[in-house]
Amino acid sequence: MLFMITQVHTPETCPIDDGGPDVMFNPDAEGIILKGRWGAWSHHKAWYLVEADDLNAVQRFIGPGMKRATCTVEPVGTEAP
Repeated sequence: MLFMITQVHTPETCPIDDGGPDVMFNPDAEGIILKGRWGAWSHHKAWYLVEADDLNAVQRFIGPGMKRATCTVEPVGTEAP
């Protein structure tokens, strides 16, 4: 299943000086295939398109950013039902 993750942090919690945006997610999370990644960096917002079989895998993926950001996770598809 595909999920679009929107991750938003504040300027105060921005990782710019602590490793940059790569510290906000776990690219090696078991059960996740990262399909795409985009950012509106001046808005402190990032989007990730991931493929996962369950929400536990999604949680492992976004876990590193949990103390810095809020996330929304939405199932998405390529075709209308």
